Amino acid sequence: MRVIEHPILDELKDQKKVTLYYNGEPVEAVEGEPVAAALMNAGIRVFRTTAKRHEPRGIFCAIGRCTDCMMIVDGIPNTRTCVTPVRDGMRVEKQEGLAPLKPQA
Repeated sequence: MRVIEHPILDELKDQKKVTLYYNGEPVEAVEGEPVAAALMNAGIRVFRTTAKRHEPRGIFCAIGRCTDCMMIVDGIPNTRTCVTPVRDGMRVEKQEGLAPLKPQA
C-alpha cells in the first residue's frame, strides 16, 4: 500500500523499483524511500524485539527520535530504518534485543 497519487504532491512518477532483502527474502521497494516504509508496504510490521521482555516493536515516531524501528542494515545494528533510505541490494535483518558491543581497537 504505497501512496502513488497525492492531492498536494501530485502523482509520484519515475519511481525506480529496487530490491532489498529482509532476512534473506526479496522485498520490492522504491529507491530512496525509508527502509521502514518499504517494509510496511510489504506487510512487515515487527522490526525488532526488546531485550528484556522480547516484545515486538515497529514504527512509532517515524522521524528518527525513538528506537522502535532499529534493525540490522548491511551488518550494522541499531540502524533507525525510518530515516535510512533504501538502496538496491541492501540487507535488512530483524534485530533481537540489544546489539552486541564490539571491542574498541
